[in-house]
This record gives sequence, C-alpha cells and structure tokens, in this order.
Amino acid sequence: MTRNAQLPVRASLAATFAAVLLATVSCSSPPPTPSAGSSSGTASASANAAMQPFDAGTLRTEFERAAKEVMVPGAVVLLQTPDGNLSSSFGTGVRGSDRPVSAEDHIRVGSVTKTWTTTVVLQLVQEGKLALTDPVSRFRPDVPNGDAITLEQMMTMRSGLFNYTETLELNTALDNQPQRQWKPEELLALAFAHPPYFAPGQGFHYSNTNTVLLGLVAEKVEGKPLGQLFKERIFGPLGLKGTLFPDSSSNSIPEPHPKGYFYGDNVLTMTNPALPEDMQKEASTGTLAPNDVTDVNPSWAWAAGSGISTAADLKTLGEAMVNGKLLNAELQKKRLETFFPTKPEDPNGASYGLGIAKFGKLYGHTGELPGFNTFMGSDPTNGVTLIVWTNLAPAADGRDPAVVIARALIGKLYRAS
Repeated sequence: MTRNAQLPVRASLAATFAAVLLATVSCSSPPPTPSAGSSSGTASASANAAMQPFDAGTLRTEFERAAKEVMVPGAVVLLQTPDGNLSSSFGTGVRGSDRPVSAEDHIRVGSVTKTWTTTVVLQLVQEGKLALTDPVSRFRPDVPNGDAITLEQMMTMRSGLFNYTETLELNTALDNQPQRQWKPEELLALAFAHPPYFAPGQGFHYSNTNTVLLGLVAEKVEGKPLGQLFKERIFGPLGLKGTLFPDSSSNSIPEPHPKGYFYGDNVLTMTNPALPEDMQKEASTGTLAPNDVTDVNPSWAWAAGSGISTAADLKTLGEAMVNGKLLNAELQKKRLETFFPTKPEDPNGASYGLGIAKFGKLYGHTGELPGFNTFMGSDPTNGVTLIVWTNLAPAADGRDPAVVIARALIGKLYRAS
C-alpha cells in the first residue's frame, strides 16, 4: 500500500505500511486476540522470547540517527515495552528556532482518523444498527456498483471505488486554494466521475472515498455529526483530552503545536512523492527550504484523515485498537483476524483489515497529510506500543519520515525471525 504503488498522488493520506515495513519485522501468523484477563507476566515472558534486550540509550540514538537521515525539523517517539519505556524528542517545532517538540504537541494525524471512523461503524454493527454485509446502496444509491459493495469491503479497501485524492482537480485546488472548505459531497463527486478500479471484492486499492462514505453512513444512521460520534464513542470513553475532529471550516490546530512542513507542492509530487533529483540535492544542502503548510484546511480529508491528536493520546488509542476497549469480544476478534493482502499476488505480504493495518507484529495505522506524518502501532502479544510523529511529510526523497524512524526502532526492538 505504498504511495508509489497504490497512491500515486502526493496529497493522498499515507497508507505506507506495506513495502516500507515488510522489511522491518518478519511476520508469520497474526498474534492472538488478547483476553481481558491477560497478565503482564504473560506479555513479559512472550517479549523475552521475541524481543531484543531493552536498551533506552541505543533506541534513543537510533531515533535521532533516523530523524537526521530524513532531515525532519522535529520528531517525537513514545515507546512502551514490558522491559522499559522511551519518551524522546528531536529537533524543533519551528524551523530556524529552538522551540522544542514534545509529546504534548497537537499534530494532524492523517489516516489514523480512519481507525476512528471504522470503529464507530463497527460499534453500530454490534448494536444491530448496521451489518457488515449491508450494501452501500442502502444508504447512497448514487455509488457506482453500490448494490454489490458492502460496508466490510469499504473498510478493507476492496470496494474498487476510485480514490478522489488521485485526481488532478483536488491536487490543483489544494495548491491554489489551501484554505478551501471541502464538503464530503464534493469529494464524492470527484471520485464518482471516474470508473471503479475493479469489481467489488476483486482486488485491493487504498481509497479515501471508502472512508468518506463510511463517515456519511454513520452520520445518517445516528443522526449526529461525525465529530460528535467520535467524542461520545471514542474520545470520551478513552479519556482523550488532546484529540479532536475539527469542524470543516477550521484550519487551526490547538496549542501547543509545531508547524508542519512540505517540500514542493501537490501537483509537482503527484505521480512521485520524491522531489526531482536537483531539488533533492538543494534540500540536502539546505538551499531549498520546505514550505509551511500548517494552516492548510484538512477538510478535503474529512472522515479519512482530518483528525488531530497528541503522541500520548495516540498511545492510548493504539492500545485500545487491540485490547478490546472499544468493541465487544466478538467484533474485536473479527477485527484482529480479518485481513486481506494489499497485493493479492503476494498473500504473505502486508495486510489491511477493518480500518486497521497489520505490519509485522504490530496492529495500527499510519497517517500523513502534507506537513505531518504519524506511525501508530501496538503489539498485544508482546506488550509493545510505538508512536512516532514528524512535522515534515514526506521527506525530500519521497519517504515517509515517521515510518522510516519507526522501522529503524522496530529493527532494534525485535529479534530477527
């Protein structure tokens, strides 16, 4: 699900777990669903077998090395393991200043928002208000192939619906009207103007159109705005104080927050997130500076990626995705067992499920909007949670900085298998 292979548009919320993380942790079978009574001793015993000895100094050094490699202004890591924890920051929140970044900073979390939207839909399923087998045409008769597309297929990115962030229209508008307020209907119109990639259920293609539709379905069923549903069903129950779903008219981020930086523009990097070679050289020498895109209105991402959070809240959220605090036992089990390969021709590769990804031994999601990149992963078997964010996205060479850093840390955490 790398941007190069599946998301050729620069402005497409990042879904970068596939090729990027395949090389970090050799994954075999999915870890079992943890029971509510799992003891820390069990997790520690498992971790001793699966993990390298915890060394905070080595991990901090690796974090800083990787952050320098991708030339981020600032980065934060939160890591929890049975044998030790690491909380560390690197660099600045504002280029040219000594303003430190911290775990309390608010950042745009991009596609991590998808875990919120799909969790609400799954909660409605367990309440009997929806079914995973419901066709989307029940709620939206205008969806191409809607009679044959189920809610489950949209959550698992197997609907075939065209990804609106792959359109020149959106990317041009983001460059020319960065503070434009987008309505979900406008986003769907961009998508529905293009034919589907494949028949429902016959492939995998990461499409933000799916999650926008799921957000509209949730609103229609409950008769409430999506942001209110997030507050009532996720933020409140988990005690997330620094997490919010901004109104579509807002382009602000609560204080404290770093600035977000982005090289080039959306149209320039549409088909390849890497800058042209000459611009990469200028970036590496410091003669080309990234643009400040902190105040771009994220409404174009809506249910698929406009959320805001903090590293501390992401840790709580990432753990809730795997420990059953948000779903009943039956649906939680299904969520951690329902995965489809991002590349059907490679069934042993990375996989994507019900609004959640599996990368190595961790479950979670990555997120990116221009200016911010986030990695959120939790391993219920070994008691590991890893959060990384950066205030540059993507790197000048097209890589996702937070994912590069996460990969480096994972390589120091787990034993090779």
